[in-house]
Amino acid sequence: MTRATNPSAGPPASPPAGPVEVTQGDGPVILGLPHTGTWLPGDIFAALNDRGRVLADTDWHIHELYTGLLPGATTVRATFHRYVVDANRGPEDESLYPGQNTTGLVPVTDFDGEPIWRTPPAPDDIADRLSRFHAPYHAALAAEIERVRARHGVAILYDCHSIRSVIPFLFDGVLPDFNIGTANGTSCAPAIEAAAQEVAAATGRTHVVNGRFKGGWTTRHYGRPQDGVHAIQMELAQSTHLATETPPFHLDPAKADRMRRPLGEILQRLADLAPTLKA
Repeated sequence: MTRATNPSAGPPASPPAGPVEVTQGDGPVILGLPHTGTWLPGDIFAALNDRGRVLADTDWHIHELYTGLLPGATTVRATFHRYVVDANRGPEDESLYPGQNTTGLVPVTDFDGEPIWRTPPAPDDIADRLSRFHAPYHAALAAEIERVRARHGVAILYDCHSIRSVIPFLFDGVLPDFNIGTANGTSCAPAIEAAAQEVAAATGRTHVVNGRFKGGWTTRHYGRPQDGVHAIQMELAQSTHLATETPPFHLDPAKADRMRRPLGEILQRLADLAPTLKA
């Protein structure tokens, strides 16, 4: 048995062809999608409790939101859910935000701090998940970064994320609509950060750079501007594109259309910057 979506969305679907889906483009921008996957192997799904099986901490519909926004973009998408293993955490499970509430490589709680497992994974289980899911995703992502950099002399990794706009366990108040992370300016050229910020600001929506979300492990690990690899994370508040931030987490087409314009503009700005960024 496999599970493809939250329980309200219908019966389980067939397993994907593999843990990662890659669509190669001929441009300089790579879209990373580590948290849109909703598939879990049957044994892992069975080990979740009822709360965990809702899969609430999914980046719902983000791959759909970005589809077709930048012709020539490469996409690297994890098909597995973050409760299997979080592809945006380091394999050593080091904390990205020391001293703050967060979730780990294999989360034991959801974003509200509530347990999600009937049977929590043992160390051997985690090692197996790293090998079967985490490693293939990052092997594919690293390969695409090298392919794009070889072609263009530079690669720009734009890591696509979303999260509920109100989560007291993780942050105070309401999250801004656009949350741009560049590891405090170290993961990409200043022009990339500035382009994303300028477009976000022009929308009149709330936005922040290196606020609560400064870029996950992916952004920090791959972002090496001095070597021609630039990485930036965009964390969107889910209120910007979902009909509701509770099950069944449907996409709101009108909201999504309004978000697609500035997101497409950001991606195009980054692609246009690429020739000026060669190491």
